[in-house]
Amino acid sequence: MNGEERGTDRRRRFATLCETLRPDLLRFAFWLGRDRELAEDVVQETLLRAWKSFDALTEPGKAKSWLLTIVRREFARSFERKRLEVTDLDGLVVAEADVLAAEDDAGLVEMREALFRLDDVYREPLVLQVMMGYSTKEIADQMGLQQGAVLTRLFRARARLRQELGITVEPAS
Repeated sequence: MNGEERGTDRRRRFATLCETLRPDLLRFAFWLGRDRELAEDVVQETLLRAWKSFDALTEPGKAKSWLLTIVRREFARSFERKRLEVTDLDGLVVAEADVLAAEDDAGLVEMREALFRLDDVYREPLVLQVMMGYSTKEIADQMGLQQGAVLTRLFRARARLRQELGITVEPAS
């Protein structure tokens, strides 16, 4: 395979990867930043960085994890570059309803609002587990934490969600 064919193959593989994973990257970036425009910017920067270091991805099966790590780092960099304005939660939920859920269910709206009120340290692992389907080990690797710390954060996130939603758990008999 000559250089031109390798370049075409590389572009095709990257385009396929982007097409497949972009919705998940956008969803994750949105849940991190709670702002659709910021999520779009973060994902765009993520894909640019990923393209530049695409040859470093030696295991295609780890592409999603690799890209989510880049999303997290780009999200952090966005705060280094500028201070973001405070977002009105009610307006955000209305404006981004199509991203969050298709149905206009009062229970879903209440759940979304409760999720957005969670501190980032609790919301991020919960989103990774529930929405992205990651195991606690994968989340620990992504966040640079021990599995026990991830389990604790997940437990606390769920407890805070139950508290926010006024859900009581009956003790087991």
